[in-house]
Amino acid sequence: MAGSEPHRVVIVGGGFAGVRAATRLAKSGAEITLIDRANHHLFQPLLYQVATGLLSEGQVAPALRSMFRSMGAVRTLMGEIEEIDLEGKVVRGHLLEELEVPYDTLVLAAGSEDSYFGHDDWEQWALPMKTLDHAARIRSHILGAFEMAEQEPPGPARDAWLTYAVVGAGPTGVELAGQLSVLTHRVLRDEYRAFDPADRRIILLDAVDEILPSFAPSLQRRAHRDLEKLGVDVRVRHKVVGVDDSGLDAEGPEGHVRISAHTILWSAGVQAAGLAKILGAAAHIELGKGGRVPVGPDLTLAGHPEVFVVGDMADLEGVPGLAPAAIQQGIYAAKVIAARLDGRPAPAPFHYVDKGTLATIGRQRAVADIKGIRFGGPVAFALWAVVHLFYLVGWGNRVGTVTRWLWSLVARNRREQVISVTSLLSDRRVEERVQSRVDDSEPV
Repeated sequence: MAGSEPHRVVIVGGGFAGVRAATRLAKSGAEITLIDRANHHLFQPLLYQVATGLLSEGQVAPALRSMFRSMGAVRTLMGEIEEIDLEGKVVRGHLLEELEVPYDTLVLAAGSEDSYFGHDDWEQWALPMKTLDHAARIRSHILGAFEMAEQEPPGPARDAWLTYAVVGAGPTGVELAGQLSVLTHRVLRDEYRAFDPADRRIILLDAVDEILPSFAPSLQRRAHRDLEKLGVDVRVRHKVVGVDDSGLDAEGPEGHVRISAHTILWSAGVQAAGLAKILGAAAHIELGKGGRVPVGPDLTLAGHPEVFVVGDMADLEGVPGLAPAAIQQGIYAAKVIAARLDGRPAPAPFHYVDKGTLATIGRQRAVADIKGIRFGGPVAFALWAVVHLFYLVGWGNRVGTVTRWLWSLVARNRREQVISVTSLLSDRRVEERVQSRVDDSEPV
């Protein structure tokens, strides 16, 4: 290939799959362009700890340029892809500027987004948690609700500010509910005068029969008990049927339930990122469950072997939408591309290796299922911590995270308790309450 133009690999998405693919291809001789609408890689499994003030944004979101500064073959661009020209082999979009990037091989790894099951209008009240902006907004909302409660007299209005509803009982919802309990019951204790933070209500609800549906029944029951010990009101078999500015409606075993809550956190379901629809329209294919793109055993698009779809965007039987699966797919796609460039035979079809599942509930509480070995408690919590540290990018982030975790175990303090006033005042309920106080005040 001496004297020829380098092979152009365009990777869309700076998540687990995209970053692993770019890293593995950095020394392949290819010219790699990594495009993402954000300038950072996000470690989503710990995003809820940013939302509850345990970790800072930088500890879970290293800048992409910093990650690849020693890999000269990798170029990173900020942009949002809006068009995929499969015949012309070019992607187009914009964010800061118009983008038009040609490719020889395309890797689509844009991940997933929250699904409101056809009720997208609920998002204005049920806060999603997929990005750093979402986490910062949730943190401001959680702490801001306490500030509003501090200024409310006892009664239904204060109770609504002190009620937190978490919709979705998968790992994210369970971990978020557990951290909320630790934050409000342990960390913020003694910091308010008009009420006791321990009097807050945390309600975890889902339409499933039991929390953590992908776990074994014994671990489900253990996690359920742990949450109840932390003061979380667990309501399974409760389907949310409505969300508005003052709470939510659900249908449960005993009929209709109304929950008055000014803080509703959504972790009930995901769907493939909007880029999947763009690809589906370009390729004239029908998308699979959750809007995912059907792929072949080598993770390529039917009829377009130069297009790989990996991570949460890919619809492949037996492969869950988890970070380890995305990592394995990104690495596999890089192996296939590298083999093609070197003229070697393609690797065997992709096979997902399930290394086990973990979920943390609170301080020294977690559950683990490792190759059929099921256990919980401090040992599971320690294993969960080690695994997550292993996947974090950068030794600085690992050391900083361990320090924060250890400090949180011995002290009732969290440094990340800053409220964004702009974010808080953008909430219509806060704005209306503030305005009512202005209207009721005596003129000077």
